[in-house]
Amino acid sequence: MAAGLTSVLALLLVVFVLLAPNQLTLLTPAAFLRLPLEALLVVALVLLLPTWGRRVLAVPVGIALGLLAIVKVIDMGFFAVLARPFNPVFDWISFEAGTDYVEESYGRTGAVVAVVAAGLLAVGLLVLMTLSVLRLTRLVVRHRRASTHIVSALGATCVVGAVLGVQIVPDVPVSTLTYDRALQVRAALRDQEVFAAEARVDAFGDTPGDQLLTALRGKDVVLAFVESYGRSAVEDPAFAPGIGATLDTGYTRLRTAGYAARSGWLTSPTYGGGSWLAHGTLLSGLWINNQQRYTHLVASDRMTLNRAFQRADWRTVGVMPGITQKWPEGTFFGYDEVHASKELGYRGPQFSWAQMPDQYTLSVFEQREHAKPDHPPVMATIPLVSSHAPWTPIPELIGWDQLGDGSIFGPMAEVDESSDDGWRDTDKVRTQYRRAVEYSLNTVVSYLERYGDDELVFVYLGDHQPAPLVTGESASHDVPITIVAKDPAVLDRISGWNWQEGLKPGPDTPVWRMSDFRDRFLTAFGS
Repeated sequence: MAAGLTSVLALLLVVFVLLAPNQLTLLTPAAFLRLPLEALLVVALVLLLPTWGRRVLAVPVGIALGLLAIVKVIDMGFFAVLARPFNPVFDWISFEAGTDYVEESYGRTGAVVAVVAAGLLAVGLLVLMTLSVLRLTRLVVRHRRASTHIVSALGATCVVGAVLGVQIVPDVPVSTLTYDRALQVRAALRDQEVFAAEARVDAFGDTPGDQLLTALRGKDVVLAFVESYGRSAVEDPAFAPGIGATLDTGYTRLRTAGYAARSGWLTSPTYGGGSWLAHGTLLSGLWINNQQRYTHLVASDRMTLNRAFQRADWRTVGVMPGITQKWPEGTFFGYDEVHASKELGYRGPQFSWAQMPDQYTLSVFEQREHAKPDHPPVMATIPLVSSHAPWTPIPELIGWDQLGDGSIFGPMAEVDESSDDGWRDTDKVRTQYRRAVEYSLNTVVSYLERYGDDELVFVYLGDHQPAPLVTGESASHDVPITIVAKDPAVLDRISGWNWQEGLKPGPDTPVWRMSDFRDRFLTAFGS
């Protein structure tokens, strides 16, 4: 009895791994109404091979199935967070980034537990699948006659179905995951050549500094990335009323202060995470949608938007609250100085992943760069990270004169719910996301009201959409972008872009790839 039950469980496990989809949302009973063609081929080989050959075949097949199970589990995680499958060529760095995220959000112990649990799961799947295949191989040989009949009948069904186009489940092929993954690897390996060809084209690479950004001479320019600020924040009915009101009220306040603004859409190369890919794309004018492209980019001499300002005699700085380790990329991007997290003088609490509130980050820029008497024109890149997942706890805006070293934020981090509590309820996660984005947007408006002047041009945009848990499965990769200035000549320069007036782009506002922005910006503001 026990032996029979073990064999049934082994069969169910093998079939489950072969037929299970690699997305949690597709894990339905209908997904298993298919014939596992790979299993039929292996059983046929087992019936044809001698005893020693069966053992040689069973072990690698078991390991392969274990690896397939591991890849499917990883895919499920990638689809849940990044809305795409795991790429075995590009995505190994994502594990390091994921570990860093867990450590920043849940502490060192949480990161260690997560890594150990993942390792045990991987080893367990490999061992369990290999033992299951070995057991089923012996079972097939023991019942050779019945196995032959079953394989023949099912094999004929597969052939007839393929010839006639018959499908048990509409639009679901018999088995495609392994083949699709092989094509994915092939395309990924070739992508290096494709990217090299794209990078060789640079319309502004040799442009002299005296011809760059001439329409912005004497201006201070801030380029701020608002973490996870995507199109869904503006248009999804779950967020649009609250965030839309924040943007409308914010624009009314800015108009009172003498500003005008124009907003558009950019399509981000990433989704749910990988902010550095979006930063690299916007600043370089190249489509950086994977780590291999990013690695080659930062090892090149590509002229970034920062370098263009630097060549035109701006002081270029990065205020980087999320940089907690060495960051050699700063040299590539063209920063005269990088103000990293540990150098910002913050003594307040950490807000989950965010090392400090956005308000404090902007105050450091103001004190160290913008407020300096007789400072040269400055171009600053500032990631605003308070709207980074897991969106709890969330700081509140306070008086700018009260910030000090950030210690005043202590009670806010204590009274809000923990990161663990926030993820237990999807509706609560979405509410927290909305609140976090509203905080970041209100912070930008408040900064401009308090510290903006006639010579400040403030550009802010989303880096990517939040995770599919927040947006749903069918959301686009689009993010809003807004340019705010008091000088009407600045916005006159982009009148041909047909962007929407205000802080909120309209549904029919043009959509560009994020990689197009560098050249369009340099063209609009150059001589």
